[in-house]
Amino acid sequence: MDGHALTEFITRHPRLFVLTGAGCSTDSGIPDYRDADGEWKRAQPVMFQRFMSDERTRQRYWARSLIGWRYFQLARPNAAHVALAELERQGRVELLVTQNVDCLHHAAGSQNVVDLHGRLDRVRCMSCEQRIARSDFQQELCARNPAWAELDAHEAPDGDADLESRDFSSFEVPACSHCGGILKPDVVFFGESVPRERVERAFAALERADAMLVVGSSLMVYSGYRFAQVAADRGKPIAAVNLGRTRADHLLALKLTLPCAEALTSAQARWLSAPSPVEPAAAASSSG
Repeated sequence: MDGHALTEFITRHPRLFVLTGAGCSTDSGIPDYRDADGEWKRAQPVMFQRFMSDERTRQRYWARSLIGWRYFQLARPNAAHVALAELERQGRVELLVTQNVDCLHHAAGSQNVVDLHGRLDRVRCMSCEQRIARSDFQQELCARNPAWAELDAHEAPDGDADLESRDFSSFEVPACSHCGGILKPDVVFFGESVPRERVERAFAALERADAMLVVGSSLMVYSGYRFAQVAADRGKPIAAVNLGRTRADHLLALKLTLPCAEALTSAQARWLSAPSPVEPAAAASSSG
């Protein structure tokens, strides 16, 4: 299957529910978590309960993040993000739900986006709900930990860095300046629930959509897989662009085992030449 098949799928289903995952951002230089079989490439990310209950876990997380953020903040949208933003401008996207926390869909120009797992560019107080910019928090981390700020390590997924074999007990993690509470990235950790309003908005859009398009996700995490389950239950066709297997392979009407940017770029010129969807009200007025 190539871009022709994807173009046919897109033009045949003018209102798409789009779900994106880590594979959509790998061409922007952000590492992903899973291999072609959907298995973990590295140790699983930190669990929410452990982050909240264990000071040493928070020290380790923020020490690694201090380094990883330097790389993460430099990421820019790639051709896959740009193509999906153009698809929205063509009126073909009911909603784009992303499991990524990199905000690259926003940077590419997509407007109708649900950040299912939150945004890494913000830090949240778990007590008073105050939000601060991650860039401001980075400055404070560096000011309090100048020796750590001089270190370097290989980039890992979602702003992490492979900083190991160190004693993190000296790393100073600032508390919330408003209430003294624990500060955490404004993202959904493993073991933490996705906010209900995001899920409800996504399911409402899925009901209105003609079909579902998965871009760069193995769907191994249930928070994304459940949308494919519901789409299949509703008889809505599902297409996926992903280099490896997905948890929903048995539900797919179309599967392209290609890099996301390559597949979407190949299809883009063809769908741009196709007629844009016509809203029912506009169609009625033109026929009258």
